Amino acid sequence: MKFKFTWPMGIIIALVSFMIFISTFLYLSFTPKYSHNLTSEDYYKDELNYQQEIDLEERGNSLKENVSIKKVEKGLLISFPSEFEPSKISGTISFKRLSNEKIDFTKPIKLKTNKLLISDDILVEGRWDVNINWNVNEVSYLYKEKLIY
Repeated sequence: MKFKFTWPMGIIIALVSFMIFISTFLYLSFTPKYSHNLTSEDYYKDELNYQQEIDLEERGNSLKENVSIKKVEKGLLISFPSEFEPSKISGTISFKRLSNEKIDFTKPIKLKTNKLLISDDILVEGRWDVNINWNVNEVSYLYKEKLIY
């Protein structure tokens, strides 16, 4: 017996293939393989403070020398402006990893010199969002950088 392929059979095969594709797509989109989290739990509250962040960043950019981040052999070297006395600089450094919030961390800024080393041990290769909130003489500054480590 010879099988004859007709156009109604082609339509049926196309519809069944499409239904299998859609079913597979729906199944894969609802499995917890990927985590679809917001970058912040207080996303909408953060947006209200966004203009303040812009002002703090502009204040930092108006300095003669802003914060800089450089990769060195032992980790990341963060340099603060030399125009300020290191003991008067305070604040926090936040490292956020969008792909895995479990490895996010925040460090306080305590300086003896104008440089701070973030050790290689706590950094994982990949993309990091670095936010440095720092204060000198009750004046606040903000430095943001997205870097690939």
